[in-house]
Amino acid sequence: MNANKLASMIDHTLLKPEATADQVDRLCEEAKEYGFASVCINPHWVNRAFQRLGGTGVKVCTVIGFPLGATTSETKAFETRNAIENGAGEIDMVMNIGALKSGDIDGVRNDIAAVVEAAEDVPVKVILETGLLNEEEIRVACEKAKAAGARFVKTSTGFGPGGATVEAVRLMRGTVGPEMGVKASGGIRDRETAMKMVEAGANRIGASSGVAIVTGGRGTDNY
Repeated sequence: MNANKLASMIDHTLLKPEATADQVDRLCEEAKEYGFASVCINPHWVNRAFQRLGGTGVKVCTVIGFPLGATTSETKAFETRNAIENGAGEIDMVMNIGALKSGDIDGVRNDIAAVVEAAEDVPVKVILETGLLNEEEIRVACEKAKAAGARFVKTSTGFGPGGATVEAVRLMRGTVGPEMGVKASGGIRDRETAMKMVEAGANRIGASSGVAIVTGGRGTDNY
């Protein structure tokens, strides 16, 4: 896979709480230069990024219920509508992990569905935080995300234990089938690791090391 193709699969990410306006601006400039799929930023920065990326083909992606997934469905739905009003073109929501662990499977599905409904035609990716889940929980979470109408399932926030693994990505792809997206995110810092995720079934990569990945270097952050 050539660098341009790989770049088109990357969500160029900056989710640090201390991220500054200048850093967000630089993220947008890098996304335009390298042709990344999107920039993925916290909701506060969505409109700023939207103003800088309009007409470039680079989407603005933001996170909802981040990083714990433990806010109410109503709060997540409001966050989603507000983000889209500000220019978000993709939504990465954190699943209610505690509900899944408690066996409240319908609650997990309904939580995702509330965000999907609020997003309307804007694609929703569901962050599972696979480092906290066993294989059966990953499988169930994928099934409920698909049933709720999400477009992608995503491995990790980058703030939880562990990050993307080949095994988790392969399991997620095997569960959702070929028609749904799988995003590998968390700890992907170089091209070799990114390609392993693609080979396992990922068709989107979330990384703060996007430039290093496409240029053959190595990044340092865990996002």
